Amino acid sequence: MAMAFSALLKRTSVINSAIGGFQASRAFASVAVGSDLISASSDVSLQRARSWDEGVSSKFATTPLTDIFKGKKVVIFGLPGAYTGVCSAQHVPSYNRNIDSFKRKGIDSVICVAVNDPYTINAWAEKLQAKEAIEFYGDFDGSFHKKLDLMIDLSAALLGPRSHRWSAYVDDGKIKALNIEKAPSEFDVSSGDVILQQI
Repeated sequence: MAMAFSALLKRTSVINSAIGGFQASRAFASVAVGSDLISASSDVSLQRARSWDEGVSSKFATTPLTDIFKGKKVVIFGLPGAYTGVCSAQHVPSYNRNIDSFKRKGIDSVICVAVNDPYTINAWAEKLQAKEAIEFYGDFDGSFHKKLDLMIDLSAALLGPRSHRWSAYVDDGKIKALNIEKAPSEFDVSSGDVILQQI
């Protein structure tokens, strides 16, 4: 048991080190406070979290960004991926526990997006018991994050191209607050607690 725990700690340390090593390569996002998120990625659609059967019955429908942001107050956060450590243990829970506070501030929806297929995102959201409070979307080919310059290569952690860890408050498509972590292994500025104070 002790040996297994030691091996787990060593593996976690290696992965965190690999992910943390990408800090120096952080690119500046093409969007900033004041940018129109819809215009910045006008030809992009996202895939709402769903089961495979739901995907088939909807003919694999996607959701245009105008449907998500137009005329709405939205809090959105992006993360490296479903089932990963910080994302599961800290990032999503920080929004899930603050959902009532977001609603009191007039937020229409809280959205989580990651470079994953909508089926993986769906199973993960259900496992975290967060699907009732948070809307989950898959950016299956990274198109959304590429448009925003929020992609990062996490191949060293066996994840491939993924999203940086970030959050934003968006009012009718306009970015009112934007937070991007220096490295995807960090969790300092993109939490639900931080963005809640910026609304």
